[in-house]
Amino acid sequence: MYILADNQELTRFAVESLIQQDEGGDTCRVSDRTGLVERLKEHANAIVVLDYTLFDFADEEQLLIVGERFPQSHWVLLSDELTPQFLRRVVYSSHQFSVVFKDGPMQELREALHAANGHQRYISQRALETIISQQQEEEKPDILTATETEIVKAIAQGKTTKEIAEERFASVHTITTHRKNIFRKLGVNTAHEVIKYALRAGLVDSSEFYI
Repeated sequence: MYILADNQELTRFAVESLIQQDEGGDTCRVSDRTGLVERLKEHANAIVVLDYTLFDFADEEQLLIVGERFPQSHWVLLSDELTPQFLRRVVYSSHQFSVVFKDGPMQELREALHAANGHQRYISQRALETIISQQQEEEKPDILTATETEIVKAIAQGKTTKEIAEERFASVHTITTHRKNIFRKLGVNTAHEVIKYALRAGLVDSSEFYI
């Protein structure tokens, strides 16, 4: 059984035609979350084709709860746009969910439906790239302030905390705090690692220090 949880008439017609052509099987339509749950009670192992952005789920947590309630069901999320945060949460939380976009190639929807029919999931290339890009952004260190960058340069020149404090007319405690923030942002533990990271990231010029 295929449950079409999409409130766009054209999309429903296209998906129904594709299912009949490629997969076979019965289809039914639902217009809200309540109707969807009722259908899943009758067909716990159904394949749900859902446009999350046009349906009445409050958030991804609500969607995942329904998925957990019917663990034998498989879902093809078919939407115009999904946020990176939503994709990561859903994809990492459950293997029930496949993801394709409405403006993607028809072949992707075919492959997603076929995968769901075989109790597997399919993640489109665009969805994968969105997830990976978001993860890479989160893994980047916080941007150093102008003061912190100057202190990195001073560290690279081999200056001590006391020397840096005297040059900047600051207390040793202040410079120590800056150093701790720099180490935290760069994810390092030693001054040597700070210099190496700063060089790789282009935060300082190689002519300004010696390793």
